[in-house]
Amino acid sequence: MGLVVNRPVGITLSDLCDHLNLPCISNENQQDEIFSGGPVKPERGYVLHRSSDPFEWPSSHCVAEEIFLSTSVDAIEAAAEGRFKHEYLIALGCAGWSPGQLEQEISDNVWLSCPANSDILFGIPAGDRLQAAASILGINLDLLTAHPGHA
Repeated sequence: MGLVVNRPVGITLSDLCDHLNLPCISNENQQDEIFSGGPVKPERGYVLHRSSDPFEWPSSHCVAEEIFLSTSVDAIEAAAEGRFKHEYLIALGCAGWSPGQLEQEISDNVWLSCPANSDILFGIPAGDRLQAAASILGINLDLLTAHPGHA
């Protein structure tokens, strides 16, 4: 599974809290945008976060250095109440692949793959994350074309 981290879904944390019947306290450090994590199970919430305590919520898992994933409603409640102690990103839904599909797509060069980077994930505006990740690989996406050429 994977999460798209650069596509705001058009609702705010306050909107999500209203939908979940959760209280929401406005906080200047609060993430306001909710992201579309992908087309699979869009009713399910995922919270990517930095944490010094990966077991802060029952379903927190370390997915990369300094990056944890939680599916616990407790994490969303903490964000809504302004109690989240570190940077986070909330996504609805995820991306998924059948067995071997992702490996085949990587083999076919469908994906650019780079190491996870918490600074890009949490410190760069959503619209700039793709280029920032490509830059790690030395790629300027503005120089790529969607049209194939013939040599």
